[in-house]
Amino acid sequence: MPLLRFIRPTRRLSTPELVALLAALMSLMAFSTDSILPAMTELAETLAPDDKSRTQYIVSSFLLGSGVGMMIFGPMSDSFGRRRALAAGVGLYIVASGAAAFAGSLEVLLVLRLFMGIGAAATRTVSQAVTRDLYSGAQQARISSLIFMAFVIVPAAAPLVGQQIIWAVGWRGLFGTYMIFGGLILAWFLLRQPETLAPEHRRIFRLVPILTAAWEVIRTPVSARYVLVQMMLYGQFIAYLSSAEQLWVDAMGAGDRFPLYFAGVSILAAGAGFLNSRVVVRVGMRRMLLWAFGSQTGFALVAFGLFASGVMEGAPAWVPVMVFALWSVSLFFINGLTLGNVTALAMEPLGHLAGTASAVIGALGMGSAMLIAAPLGQAFDGTPRPIMLGAALCSAIAVTLVATDMGRRRA
Repeated sequence: MPLLRFIRPTRRLSTPELVALLAALMSLMAFSTDSILPAMTELAETLAPDDKSRTQYIVSSFLLGSGVGMMIFGPMSDSFGRRRALAAGVGLYIVASGAAAFAGSLEVLLVLRLFMGIGAAATRTVSQAVTRDLYSGAQQARISSLIFMAFVIVPAAAPLVGQQIIWAVGWRGLFGTYMIFGGLILAWFLLRQPETLAPEHRRIFRLVPILTAAWEVIRTPVSARYVLVQMMLYGQFIAYLSSAEQLWVDAMGAGDRFPLYFAGVSILAAGAGFLNSRVVVRVGMRRMLLWAFGSQTGFALVAFGLFASGVMEGAPAWVPVMVFALWSVSLFFINGLTLGNVTALAMEPLGHLAGTASAVIGALGMGSAMLIAAPLGQAFDGTPRPIMLGAALCSAIAVTLVATDMGRRRA
């Protein structure tokens, strides 16, 4: 990329600006996922008038692309540098976003959302790589915590921001916002952040190490087990995200208040990562997973039972909304409480190829989760029952996988 030869900042950023920049990078994926949720009804009327549930694939296709993109841009950033990898990824994201604004069919939009996800993955991998380049040990943990604290606002606010943009310029205009957002973040990074990967530390970009890492993950029993646990975790959560607008608007009657409910759920669950960081060392990762997934199995079954028994039909209108909201908080909270632990356990035997293995594990977990999320989202029947039952089953399988691993270790 010839332009990057002339844009070479050399001064290291102050900590506040660096944290803000890396949090902005991380936020691109979350904003692209959550801000489009309020557009589902309008999208369905334009591109899928006969089957509104098909618009759920707009979320899952983006997340599938993100999983693929991690496997591409992780090794690419180790070969060509953080700045070039980010420029390539965000460039792809901007081009795909621009084309998506003119999509004439749902199928074309889904393909373009896939490419948007692939490109957006560069922001996450580069943010994590720059943090690792500049810091280590306790300082790395401190900076990562600060980035997360700044980033956590985005998933909560994204649907509300997306709703305002859609009201102003329609759903096609939302993709123009993605182009502007991506362009601003890329310009900020290229103009202000120096390259953090020294030339002597760069590796040759080859497909073989990626395939080797994928094969080693699959044939390592502990890693394969926790990829399956990650599949259960992502499966229920992506199914919820994909059908969130239908669940809140069609099933719960939230109407235009949907982004506010979503923001409330996200904010209430935001402390999960902090709680895990304070407790996990004392309790242990496996026991934390056992408690978390066991709790979600119980929460989801109770919520399912309340809606399936007919109790909610004679209750005041606010009661089913409150029950669904509380269960949603539990689902988000469990996701924040367990994701880091599941990834760490899958990585435990693979320290010798940590960077590539991390990307492979994320891609395998998210990609395989679509096998659960897609049919579970399509099972929407005008009530939250299918998604609740699916979450209970996924969490029960995760509990079984973790419990048998603990039994194996004791034996």
